[in-house]
Amino acid sequence: MTQNLHPMLNIAIKAARAAGAIINRASLDLDALKITSKGPNDFVSEVDRAAEQAVIETLLEAYPGHGILAEESGRTHGAKNSEFTWIIDPLDGTTNFLHGFPVYAVSIALAHRNQVQQAVVYDPTRNDLFFASRGRGAYLNDRRLRVSRRTRMAEALIGTGFPFRKGDNFKRYVKMFEEVMQNCAGLRRPGAAALDLCYVAAGWYDGFFETGLSPWDVAAGSLMITEAGGLIGNFTGEADYLYQREVVAGTPRVYGQLVQILTPYSRVIPQPEAGDVPR
Repeated sequence: MTQNLHPMLNIAIKAARAAGAIINRASLDLDALKITSKGPNDFVSEVDRAAEQAVIETLLEAYPGHGILAEESGRTHGAKNSEFTWIIDPLDGTTNFLHGFPVYAVSIALAHRNQVQQAVVYDPTRNDLFFASRGRGAYLNDRRLRVSRRTRMAEALIGTGFPFRKGDNFKRYVKMFEEVMQNCAGLRRPGAAALDLCYVAAGWYDGFFETGLSPWDVAAGSLMITEAGGLIGNFTGEADYLYQREVVAGTPRVYGQLVQILTPYSRVIPQPEAGDVPR
């Protein structure tokens, strides 16, 4: 890699590759894995935990004063009040991984005051490293990424993810699914949101939408998209998506068309405008 990378990005890449090595080793003998269930259809394996530990150790060794928000351990590591927070999903696509379906990734983002500054998504089965620094572009290995040039929804390939937890609103999702499906060229659902967002950045998808996502699913991928010239927001098109459990992304024009379709399905409670008198 010839780029002159930000030191914090270099550490994140090192952490992602360490996690990827653990995941690849474990993939050779899936039957030996201990798996526990966090809830119906929501699994965690000892690999998720080992990969997460490797990531956290690598990051905190370099930056002991930083905060950590990680899928399996929450905020139990790192500094609680730092302006810097690493947002980590050690294995996005656990269900795929457990079945040997080769679509899963390590996702690591660094946020400064809630704004993502550095991002890495590592796909260990393909040895593909997606990374971005705010203001310096998004890359896949050594290739600069740009979103696709497609402007028409009718020609767009759209990624999505199905809701899978009890309590998710399946009926609402099926309505959205039906509407988007009838307006686009194709809908795909590989099962790892961090990678889905990178696929938009790479121009492989023209758009993406999903509900029920957590910050660690979208933090890194969101920076890939904006650095590749795409747009990302909640279903009403605002920038408030990281903690809102709904996200839509795409090329600028496809994003606009997706937002039009998805706005009626938004669950975001609008924040009062500055100066609004609370009633």
